[in-house]
Amino acid sequence: MGGLRVDLSGAEIRGDPGAAGDPPVFLPRQPAAPSLVALDIGGTLIKLVYTASCGGGATGGAELRFAKFERRKLQECIEFLRAQGLLRCNGSTTGSTKENTTLKATGGGAYKFADDFREKLGVCLDKLDEMDSVVSGANFLLQNIPGAAFTHMNGKRSSIDISPNNLFPYLLVNIGSGVSILKVTGNRKFERVTGTHFGGGTMFGLAKLLTGCKSYDEFLQLSQKGDNFVLDLIVKDICGELVCQKQGLSTSTLASSFGKVITSKKKLTDYRPEDLASTLLSAFTYNIAQISFLVASLLGLRRVFFGGSYIRGHKSTMENISYAIDFWSQSQMQAVFLQHEGYLGALGALMSYGDPVDKNMKLEEMKEEENTHESAAPADGISADEHNGGNIFPYLLVNIGSGVSMIEVIGNGKFERIIGSHLGGGTILGLARLLTGCSSYDEFLELSQRGDNLSVDLTVGDIYGEHGYPKIGLPASTTAASFGKVSSSRLSEYKVEDLAAALLNSFTYNIGQIAYFVANLSGLKRIFFRGAYVCGHEKTMDKISRSLKYWSKGQVQTTFLCHEGFLGTVGAFWSYKNMGIDGLAAHDVIREVLLGVPYTGQLPPLPLTQQQDNLSEANVGKDTSEGEVERLRHDNAMLKAELERLQRENAELRAKLVKSGETNTL
Repeated sequence: MGGLRVDLSGAEIRGDPGAAGDPPVFLPRQPAAPSLVALDIGGTLIKLVYTASCGGGATGGAELRFAKFERRKLQECIEFLRAQGLLRCNGSTTGSTKENTTLKATGGGAYKFADDFREKLGVCLDKLDEMDSVVSGANFLLQNIPGAAFTHMNGKRSSIDISPNNLFPYLLVNIGSGVSILKVTGNRKFERVTGTHFGGGTMFGLAKLLTGCKSYDEFLQLSQKGDNFVLDLIVKDICGELVCQKQGLSTSTLASSFGKVITSKKKLTDYRPEDLASTLLSAFTYNIAQISFLVASLLGLRRVFFGGSYIRGHKSTMENISYAIDFWSQSQMQAVFLQHEGYLGALGALMSYGDPVDKNMKLEEMKEEENTHESAAPADGISADEHNGGNIFPYLLVNIGSGVSMIEVIGNGKFERIIGSHLGGGTILGLARLLTGCSSYDEFLELSQRGDNLSVDLTVGDIYGEHGYPKIGLPASTTAASFGKVSSSRLSEYKVEDLAAALLNSFTYNIGQIAYFVANLSGLKRIFFRGAYVCGHEKTMDKISRSLKYWSKGQVQTTFLCHEGFLGTVGAFWSYKNMGIDGLAAHDVIREVLLGVPYTGQLPPLPLTQQQDNLSEANVGKDTSEGEVERLRHDNAMLKAELERLQRENAELRAKLVKSGETNTL
């Protein structure tokens, strides 16, 4: 078997690369027999790549063919292997014993289901490291298959030619059930730099619960027919058109995914599945793109490649990612996609034929390593550090309102809003109302205290088994995909407490991760958190603290600014004026800061089934009822009252401190 390998000379994609499905790759110089087979058994899907003769004898060439199956339907994959005659592969002959037949396999399921393949098919799985295989698969496509790389922007797919001399380094974002982000510097040279638990498994898990869809493809089809503006809060809803004009904000800028649900009296059944699906897709694809942009910026990389089985060549998914990368990077970065993006691991495993056996990963030989790679969930154990009372500037102010705003404060009256996120408190409470029926944030937090997120969250152990993935420092308890364990589309089959716990974990950890990346990119070591969805809520503060300590390895200080009995957590800081942000009250932008509007730019003109004018300001306002206008006026009045209250508190506190003679110690 050592001499077998895939001959890539003259390889090309057959058929239209932009067509739906997975067109075969023609290998004109590949021997007609024997066939080669490789599997990637992930957390949700099984991806299969194999060579098949094109006919015409030994010189007729062969094709790389592709197939996928749901992991829970393992038997279908086994039957396919039998029906296609792929068990007598990899050099074995008809007379060979079954024990001599091996299949190259990667992914956590290669370990979990090895016994099933041996017992049901009588074949052995030659297990390969997943990250090694994913990188090898991406490099194979980029270096050998013309037209395999392309961009997708403004509804147009454009193939790009990448010179092998100009390929490395690049960032590879692999979107499976969770997301792994790798810096690739050469063939077999890479580092997993981070990951996120918000991936395809999260989208599909929530889609099952919210829309009742049975498959991911059904979810994508629903999203094409939906309108996310029905549930999403936009800048105009919070600031009003006048403030948008003064601040140069687009009125249709996404502020808070699912944010409109908070003030709506609608129940889950009152919303169209199509609108729910569209909102889910935009929420999480933008988030993945934002994290990818931040990581690429930290690493100084301009080219970001996206792969993984949850892209599926879906136009809206690629458009959302492309638009977000282009916007946040100010057109300095480019999102590039790959043909057969869901089969990178299987392709890499197939390319390993002919490699020495000792290059393959053996689980029993892997040593536990120190957790030096960021994963998807923080570890337990954190204690808040006390501030030393010195100069606090510069620092990052993270305001968690309906959305999230992140502001760099460099001195008294000197600050700049850096970035924001649309996944904030409004998203948490909006989804909580749809999934649990809770009526307030306090009720949601109380529910989460009694829940177990592991009943719905997919862990590394669920994918790889009890050993986890020690090679890259991921223990079995690490969350791989929030809501990735959801298997039923019946919401009633899940406890509301467990759903609440999973929501709180996933979104607070996500906010902490993004805040750390932003602080790191700006060279800031202090982060202050405030906002309606964090002040006074110990559970929320605890999880954000854990998240920051985990991501920064204890190098970033986390402090919370709370007025309702939590001034002790502020330490030496006794007024917003001393923190350099008192002047915010004099600007219209105070509304943006207090409510946490993230400036993510105007939404792209998608789904593609909608016309450009459907996203116009006029159409955005069509669905705004008189009741919604009154609600916004009421919100503005409450905001004004809150601002006045904060000013009174600051004045009273300052007076007390002056009276007690403690000002010199602050």
